[in-house]
Amino acid sequence: MPAPVEVMVRGYRGDRLSDPYESRARRVTFAGDGAKGSPGRVTGMKNMLIAGVIALAPVTGGTPAPTPALPAPTGHHAVGRSDVHLVDSHRPDPWVDGRPRELMVSLWYPAKKTKGRAAPYVTPQESALILKGFPQLKDLAPDTLTKTKTHARADAPALAKKGGWPLVVMSPGMTMPRATLTSLAEEFASRGYIVAGIEHTYESVATTFPDGRTVTFQAGAGGQTPELGEKVARVRAADTTFVLDELELAGHWNRLIDESRIAMVGHSVGGQSAAHLLPVSDRIEAAVNLDGSYNPDTPVAPVTKPFMMIGNPRQQPATSGQPKSWDLFWPHVTGTWKRWLTVTGAEHVSFVDYAVLAPQLGMPAFPIDGERSLKITREYVTAFLDTHLKGKRRPLLYGPSAEYPEVRFW
Repeated sequence: MPAPVEVMVRGYRGDRLSDPYESRARRVTFAGDGAKGSPGRVTGMKNMLIAGVIALAPVTGGTPAPTPALPAPTGHHAVGRSDVHLVDSHRPDPWVDGRPRELMVSLWYPAKKTKGRAAPYVTPQESALILKGFPQLKDLAPDTLTKTKTHARADAPALAKKGGWPLVVMSPGMTMPRATLTSLAEEFASRGYIVAGIEHTYESVATTFPDGRTVTFQAGAGGQTPELGEKVARVRAADTTFVLDELELAGHWNRLIDESRIAMVGHSVGGQSAAHLLPVSDRIEAAVNLDGSYNPDTPVAPVTKPFMMIGNPRQQPATSGQPKSWDLFWPHVTGTWKRWLTVTGAEHVSFVDYAVLAPQLGMPAFPIDGERSLKITREYVTAFLDTHLKGKRRPLLYGPSAEYPEVRFW
């Protein structure tokens, strides 16, 4: 095990990073895991920071890291990826003064062929900022994460479909770049979906724009409050709405997307943002929350559309003591189709790329193998999307499965 590391980012402190499953934490108020307000809870922005750090910190220095690689998608379609830069000239950036809101969005899609340059995982600047400042990473090259093997081809010709492909909008966890959703996005695209992964600028540890600028985390620099949690949810809702507007106006993407079939999938604060946006959006038809706790823990309107939560075991229903945010949110999910699932052995990052990147870069494995946890996430979320965007019946969603005994239904 590595020696303890102390991390400080704009007032958010993570300690005891020598243990990837434990950390002391102050009370915080948005997306993470565990009981709301409980002493040992690791949540919110701090949890996102720790998750990113522990997932990338090697156990020992001096040992070259292998080339990271993501699991290959399993669908029938080749996958392409294009990155677009969007500027909302009518909305000031909520985190910095004097700039309009601008976003980077990655679009994964079914492609005509697999030849061509692999889409890069992150830029060199993003890789360096993710790895910078941690003693245990001193022997890793700053561009280590740029070498991560992906399976989409950059700007490959898109495969057209009569009527268009259904769209999945994805939102990452706090401090995490959209790249952390790549394994899921490539899988969904290979199975016949277009995926829009949104980089929520200044809520990620690093975002590089086409002109070479790289900006870093600014959200919540003044400290964590309930008001900040609510602001993050509002900002992400506005970002998502703007992206959907832009895709509708863009001729190329408009021709490829069936705008009557849209779902949203988010991890951590991205998941709780999806849950809050679902009941008030007239375009998003279904949503999945991957291990995100809720702040606020009451939606502005009941969630009547199809909705699924998948989390680590600490997200299972409370049987005693103070209720957790999932317990408080669930009574407001009133639709006829809803699922609350947990995955035995999972940790907060088990649902995204860090599940496999962590052990590849030298971290101890999580209780559930990263390849396994990503396979479970891919299968259950794809089954949800197939059910609600394609009208296919997926028995996997109707009760415990002998193939996936780690998954518990509540």
